[in-house]
Amino acid sequence: MRVILTGQVGMDKKDFLDEVAQFAGQQGEPIQIFNIGDQMYAEASDIKPGRILDLPLSRLNSLRRAAFKDTIAESKDQPNVIVNTHATFRWRHGLFSAFDFDQIKAFKPDLFVCLVDNIEVVHQRLHKEHVVDATLKDLMVWREEEILATELMSQAVPGSDFVILSRGRYESMHKTMFRLTTRPEMIKVYPSFPMSHVVGMPDVQAEIDKFREILAEHFITFDPGDVDEKLLLDNAVDAAKAGEDFFEHKPYALGGEAGTKAAAGAKAITMKTREVLDIAGDIDGQIYMRDFKLIDQSDMIVSLVPELPGGIPGLSSGVERELQHAFEHGKDVYVVWKPEKNPSPFITETANGVFKSVDEAIEFFEKKGMFGQTNLFGH
Repeated sequence: MRVILTGQVGMDKKDFLDEVAQFAGQQGEPIQIFNIGDQMYAEASDIKPGRILDLPLSRLNSLRRAAFKDTIAESKDQPNVIVNTHATFRWRHGLFSAFDFDQIKAFKPDLFVCLVDNIEVVHQRLHKEHVVDATLKDLMVWREEEILATELMSQAVPGSDFVILSRGRYESMHKTMFRLTTRPEMIKVYPSFPMSHVVGMPDVQAEIDKFREILAEHFITFDPGDVDEKLLLDNAVDAAKAGEDFFEHKPYALGGEAGTKAAAGAKAITMKTREVLDIAGDIDGQIYMRDFKLIDQSDMIVSLVPELPGGIPGLSSGVERELQHAFEHGKDVYVVWKPEKNPSPFITETANGVFKSVDEAIEFFEKKGMFGQTNLFGH
């Protein structure tokens, strides 16, 4: 596979791809990584680290074209290649593209991947690595631009695919990137489950986390919980109610086992309450857009409906919309229904299968031959 990986500044894609390459080597299936930014710095030895975007656009474009020309030549005979670049930049020059269609087409990519992460983490990385004053709002806009431009690049290359990939649960995402690059035939799944409905219910959350981990073991999963900015907004609302101008926030605190480890190993970020509240509409709007795109790029949706205290089905409005969207767009729909109360016809009539447990669903998928190659993760 020939892959182009994009993502806004502050994603730290290079370190992410180092993990991908290391894991690929352990599997005996090396992936060649080309970092366009590094190649541009190599061409411009007079430029200090972190300052290349301050160059005049004419020189910046010349450096990029030279770097991409070398990449095309050096990657020609490589079986698996990932090019780390950008689709757009929003810098002191304003908004400008970071690619040339003639070179993109000459590279002949099979897949475009736009990497995303929690916006507060991107903000922290960006200001650590660059001398720039960018608000959370700026970065929310930039992320939308990067996603859209990457998708348009894919549409301009016949036969190529486009996906959004979350980086949030770092320990597992580099393995997902490996699968996208070397196992394109693996079934892609959107795990659907309630989120805000189960806050403060540790047993239910543990059940959901286990469900997510089992699916990630057997499929390529595009998990909506891997970017969890709703938690950031909820914390800002609580801080505002308490009259606090700042609050301490740990990303990924509700992001599964790997996310919990990431949160435990990371320092809390001090956030400005007002700045987070200012992007409330952006957070909700991008969750709505991104989750539907994750469904669109999947082959099927598998939804877990847990039983909440009092025998209440944990069927949130978000899960219902996801199931309906998947059904209307021709995706296979499977539901793990845990409550004693029978599901409504709106569930049963739109689902390819309804199961009483995750184990029952996994057994069904295995019998159907859906798993493909699962000799990753030590299996």
